[in-house]
Amino acid sequence: MYRTIDDFDRDWAEETGFTLNILRALTDASLAQRVTERGRTLGRLAWHLAETIPEMMGHAGLKGLEGPEQGSAEPASAAAVVAAYEAGARSLADAVRSQWSDDELPEEIPMYGEMWTKGRTLGVLVLHQTHHRGQMTVLMRQAGLAVPGCYGPAAEEWERMGIPAMA
Repeated sequence: MYRTIDDFDRDWAEETGFTLNILRALTDASLAQRVTERGRTLGRLAWHLAETIPEMMGHAGLKGLEGPEQGSAEPASAAAVVAAYEAGARSLADAVRSQWSDDELPEEIPMYGEMWTKGRTLGVLVLHQTHHRGQMTVLMRQAGLAVPGCYGPAAEEWERMGIPAMA
């Protein structure tokens, strides 16, 4: 839960940077990768991150958010996913700064059949994308892509540094 807009701004900048590193590592061909026949594809998970920004935060009352409509078909282009996510992430940062204040973050709002504070809603959005980034890295490895590290080096990054990856 966030208690200040500045705290959210710092985390959002770092977290969107991590997400963009993951998204920029995708290829058009990798978007079709899935674990099971019924599971989401890598492209669907990536698009879901872009869709969720305006869906969740619009539901929370923020206006002027950019991004694809929830449930829209994902593009066949990894670059299009990056562009949509980047625009949505930027518009969210701007909307939070211009439409909410620190004093409003403890206010409760109806979210998905529950009451959440605005600060918690921001936290859930961050955790939501972190959760899906983790899912995406598994699919990326299955698709033969190098995975960028987020909270430390990934195995490929350790190797480039000449350090054996931890077992």
